[in-house]
Amino acid sequence: MNLMDTWVGDRPSIPPCGLFGEGRRVLVAEDDDDMRALLVATLQKDGFEVLEARNGLELLDQVAPWLAGKAPPAPIDVIITDVQMPCFTGLEILAGLAEVRRRPAVIVITAFGDHRTHATARSLGAAATFDKPFDLDDLRSVLFNLSAPTDPSPPWQGGL
Repeated sequence: MNLMDTWVGDRPSIPPCGLFGEGRRVLVAEDDDDMRALLVATLQKDGFEVLEARNGLELLDQVAPWLAGKAPPAPIDVIITDVQMPCFTGLEILAGLAEVRRRPAVIVITAFGDHRTHATARSLGAAATFDKPFDLDDLRSVLFNLSAPTDPSPPWQGGL
């Protein structure tokens, strides 16, 4: 099951070529070095500033300010986390963040995707869940839609 199979409503917009992530920070938590490197390189090409966590403990270190009710020293707009990682799972971290009001969007990726994993991630507030292997353009589409302005009206240009 991939994101497009479970998407409710309109399909996400296709991200444009170029730096649609410019000015936004993404945290990638993935214990597989090759997968993390691929995600980081892809997101950097889209203009994102990318932080990395190699396991659940490093992810916990990055999200600790939110869990303590404080603003992080450097804002993070989106967290992309693997489910199965050493120390803490991505779902355990997501569960801790579920009660936090002003937290970044979380995208869950997993090699062990099943209906239960997807349902748990969704109930904890995940923006999307991807089963590995997944199409990077699907991930980019979700990121693009998460960063798209919510007000569809054009900005005011002045005049009457």
